[in-house]
Amino acid sequence: MTEKLFWQDPYLSELQTTVLTVQGNQITVAETIFYAFSGGQESDEGTIANYKVKEAKKNGKQITYTLQDDHTLKVGDKVEMVIDWPRRYRLMRLHFAAEVVLELVCQRFPHIIKVGAHIAADKARIDFEWGESLSSSIVLLQQAAQAIIDADQPIISAFSDEANERRYWKINEFSQVPCGGTHIKKTGEMGTISLKRKNPGKGRERIEIYLN
Repeated sequence: MTEKLFWQDPYLSELQTTVLTVQGNQITVAETIFYAFSGGQESDEGTIANYKVKEAKKNGKQITYTLQDDHTLKVGDKVEMVIDWPRRYRLMRLHFAAEVVLELVCQRFPHIIKVGAHIAADKARIDFEWGESLSSSIVLLQQAAQAIIDADQPIISAFSDEANERRYWKINEFSQVPCGGTHIKKTGEMGTISLKRKNPGKGRERIEIYLN
């Protein structure tokens, strides 16, 4: 099984690793820093042995990488993995911002139901099932999130169940939150947050999250 170094050190952008399996244009590697789409967070972008990774797919505990069809990699090859670090860092910051906003919303509205989320490199969004507009709460939610950012406190991120790859994060304001994404080290890394409310349909509310 691939050792997921993006949990041990999410700030790594280059890695020397070994090809474990090759099936056509799909490979697995011994260790990886290349995050695959999960929990709404988009996959990293980058290369393995200078071949562009077309897709990173999570299959249980394994991650399969799809390369271009004409690659020449073989089992046992030593390869260099490189991720697009500026993009990864934006994803990390927006991912944690979305987590904070979600927790603040759930504190304010205990019966609200999260029905979707997506974290891209330019913005994040969270969709809720809720019969009322969240417009009147956006400013307060933004202020509360910015206060957490400005406190610049450390973020604890670790395994709650290593055998089953279950992880969590924690800061002072919330109890332990389950999450297997890549996390920044301190809340201050998020910068300045802004929130926008949208209505994607009847009985649905959306909060879009931006960072400067």
